Parts: sequence; C-alpha cells; structure tokens
Amino acid sequence: MSDMDAETTIVGADVDEMPDDAVEKELGIGFWVCIGWLATIGLVALLAPWLPVTSDGAQGGPREAPSMSHWFGTDANGRSVFDLTILGARTSLAVGLFAIIFGMVVGGSLGIVAGYFKGKVDAVIGFIFFSLLSFPQLVLALLIVNAFDQVSLFTVAITLGILAVAPVGRLARAATLVFAEREFVLAAKVIGAKHFRIIIRELLPNVLIPMAALGLLGMGVAIVAEGGLAFLGLSVDGGESWGITINDGRQSRDLQENPWVAMFPIGVMFLTILSLNFAGDRVREYFDVRETAF
Repeated sequence: MSDMDAETTIVGADVDEMPDDAVEKELGIGFWVCIGWLATIGLVALLAPWLPVTSDGAQGGPREAPSMSHWFGTDANGRSVFDLTILGARTSLAVGLFAIIFGMVVGGSLGIVAGYFKGKVDAVIGFIFFSLLSFPQLVLALLIVNAFDQVSLFTVAITLGILAVAPVGRLARAATLVFAEREFVLAAKVIGAKHFRIIIRELLPNVLIPMAALGLLGMGVAIVAEGGLAFLGLSVDGGESWGITINDGRQSRDLQENPWVAMFPIGVMFLTILSLNFAGDRVREYFDVRETAF
C-alpha cells in the first residue's frame, strides 16, 4: 500500500468513526421560523399604539363572521377580534416577558448565591425555593393578586414572576454547583479574587445560558398563566389580553355559533407558545443544558 493510500485510509477511518458529540450542532430551520414568528408578533405588539386598531365597538352590536373588512370577525360588542388580538398581544407578551425577567433576576441571583456559598446559605435559600414549589401555584397567585386594590399589568407580571423564582433559582443553583468546581473558578480563588467578582465575571456568563433556555419556556408558561387568571376575572382591569378576549368568547353558545371570537386569539396564542417552547428546547439541546431545575 502506498503512503497516499494509507493516508486516505486513515482519514476515511477518522471521518467514519467520528463520535456523535463531534458533529457540529445546528439550531435548525424550525428554530429560525419560530424566532421569525416571535419577532413579528413582538413587533406588532410594540407598534400597536400607532397601528389603526381599536378596542371600541357598538355595545350589543351584531357579531360578524370573518370577512375582508374584519379578518377575525367581530364579538358581541361589534369589536374587531383582529384588533383585540393585536392589542391583547401587548399585554400577554409584556406579562410573560416581565414575569420571566423578574424570575431570572431574583431567582437566578438567589440560586447563584446558594450554589456558590453552599452550607447554611444554600440551606436557607433552598428552603425558600421548596416552600414556593410546595405551595399550590394557583392559590398563591390568587392570594398575591387579591392583595392589591387594582389588578394592573404590573400586578399580574409580579405575581407570575414570583411563581417563576423557584424553578429558575433551582436551575441556577444546579448550574452554579457544576461551574463552581471548574478550573477557572478555582484559579480565580487562588489569585485572591473577591466573591463578587467571581460570581459576576466567572459564574454568571456560564449560568445565563441554561437560564436563557428555561426563560423561553417560562415565558410561554407565564402567558398561559395570565390566560388562566383572565378566566377567573383577575387579569388586567380595563385592558385587553389574549386571555381576556378568549374568555369573552368561551361560552358554549358562542363557541357553537360564533367560534371565531375565541378561536383566532387561541390560534395566535398557540403559535406563540409553540414557538417559545420549540425555541427554548432547541437552545437547551444546542448548549447541552440538562434539565436539572425540577
């Protein structure tokens, strides 16, 4: 066998026997389709105040089926369901975004501190997490919302943010426990770096990756939770959201005779939550984030 043949044989063997972990990972076209949908619905929600949409209608006006003048039809008050869906996107997306940001800031900070210092600090913070997870989530949400005189977007977002603290915190703690034993953290301790610097410069950038994956999933959960509160009449007072619009058309007679009032907002919510879940799952797989939060 010539040297060239031998080299070819060796190279071919290396390619064939390449382990699966060595194959370059890709997010895939589905991920970018989901990101495109999320970007579109987010842009529409952001520009809603300047778009020709309104929540006004004629009280007791006739319901109209979807047409060129009203793409999603109208509700019992003569309001365009398409307009309500766009306006509702502002509240639903804002609640989901602010809730998961609150959960990541508070829960992530507590989780990193618990995983880094361990010992009594970990025990106290861990008790807080277990207490939040042990309390019935719906009951806790009802207690928090009813503690305020008026249910505003801020109230709903903070309520759902508190519910997100424990899951995000446990994931941050688990990730911190792993990275706290890595060489770059141990080296920082050896050279005398302060705890705050180690947490901010060494641990936080690495812990943010699994938190971001969970954050996309958590945002979808928060949007669904806001819809659940809307069914109980505890969503934003005087505002519009997907949950409120769906609640307006959920009566059995409406679903039979005028299904578009609820089905179109449900469809938009479904696509948004599906995109958040799929994108979050792809990010988790891409960065090999292990599900250690629950």
